[in-house]
Amino acid sequence: MRSAAVDSAVRLIALFEAFKGVLVLLVGTGVIALRHKGVYDVALSLLEHAHLNPASRYPHIFLDAASDLQNTRLVVLAAGAACYSALRFVEAYGLLFARGWAEMLAALSGAIYLPFEIAGLLEHRTLLHAGMLLANLVVVVAIMLYALVRKRRALQSKA
Repeated sequence: MRSAAVDSAVRLIALFEAFKGVLVLLVGTGVIALRHKGVYDVALSLLEHAHLNPASRYPHIFLDAASDLQNTRLVVLAAGAACYSALRFVEAYGLLFARGWAEMLAALSGAIYLPFEIAGLLEHRTLLHAGMLLANLVVVVAIMLYALVRKRRALQSKA
């Protein structure tokens, strides 16, 4: 049985994971919608909306990348987004309903990002990068500690 504070923290993590799943699913749906439109035209209109000069260096790189995208790549991106979303929804469900496997899934899926966040912090020493690393580290450690405590209690109750 979880304490009220731990229960609230785990519930918050679960809701955050579900939010990430919804967000990526929406982006993936948008990518699929681009299949039926000219990706280049959409990219050009985004640049115009942002009042960027398409002939300048970085906007031009963006336009080149958009013109190189093919329908197959868009479908692969959308499928990846669907898989990521499914993983986040499964994780959120498991955390909400106190499934032991979900705690390990949450710790592992959070720990995967740590090397990238460390590299990002080393490259760009900003409060945003430091905050992202710290937040993810806190979540991973908290989930792992909770799982270890829960397992120890289960072993003690059997003895």
